[in-house]
Amino acid sequence: MTSLFPLSEYWWFYLIFTGGILVLLGVDLSLHRGAHTIPLRRAAAWTAVWASLALAFSAGLYLFSAARFGAGIARRLTLEYLAGYAVEEALSIDNMFVFALLFRYFAIPSRFQHRVLFYGVLGAIVFRALFIAGGAMLMRFHWVIVAFGIFLMYTAVRLAFEEDREVDPEANPVIRLLRRFVPVTGDMHDGRFLLRRNGSLVFTPLMVTLVSLETTDIVFAVDSVPAVFGVTREPLLVYTSNIFAVLGLRSLYHLLAGAMDRFRLLQYGIAAVLFFVGLKMTLLDQLSGGRFPIGWSLGIIAVLIGTSIAASLWSAGKGRRGWYV
Repeated sequence: MTSLFPLSEYWWFYLIFTGGILVLLGVDLSLHRGAHTIPLRRAAAWTAVWASLALAFSAGLYLFSAARFGAGIARRLTLEYLAGYAVEEALSIDNMFVFALLFRYFAIPSRFQHRVLFYGVLGAIVFRALFIAGGAMLMRFHWVIVAFGIFLMYTAVRLAFEEDREVDPEANPVIRLLRRFVPVTGDMHDGRFLLRRNGSLVFTPLMVTLVSLETTDIVFAVDSVPAVFGVTREPLLVYTSNIFAVLGLRSLYHLLAGAMDRFRLLQYGIAAVLFFVGLKMTLLDQLSGGRFPIGWSLGIIAVLIGTSIAASLWSAGKGRRGWYV
């Protein structure tokens, strides 16, 4: 399928978009200098800021696409972007459970968590860009689309029947290699990632946690990038929806950090979304003449995610009142 936004023609957009994102991250970092816990109100404000920017981009995308390709194509592209953003945002929320477990495992104080997440986002942007570039080349082949679809359905079934998650960073081969060649101190050293001791480089627990987050995000990208490619074949939309979802992850983590136990049923909604996207890639697109209606896709994704969130909150509410599910 020919892209409406080929890299050879829209390379300037990728540069401007990425540069703008780096500027926004720089502003964010300057406003959160030093080690401190992010207040709930500030986390909510930044979550709203990133979500508003993502929605504003969708409006700009529609206006630009309508002027260039017509209103019909612009509507489809905008819905595809929103569907991709919804899928990636939901997967990001689910991934926060793992991030919380990692912070707990390495005993990272809350005042240092924002710093680790900030640099984790920078790494995630690089890795997502590489994954999306590779996926864009592979998605030209129909058998790859089918293979990705089958993989997503398999992942969905595995997630639906997954027991409570446990994190064992010591089983991570990257962490084992890191500890073999670089000494690791048990002190936080006022939020530093590395230091020199007796002329040797020493990593702090923050650096080990950051490496764990980055390797975990790579594993997450194996699921999330094909899932977004399942709702749009435009690499530009996959890239922008991924980046906006990742950008909001830090503030959303601080907003929900104390309430993650209330979203225990979310994994079933995520599993249903992944299964639907996989089914779309392997069967529904072909039955619909090459493309399952994106309006239906966005509606189904919204219903699945919304239902799982509502069910989680309802179940948590019953638990607080002493009832049983």
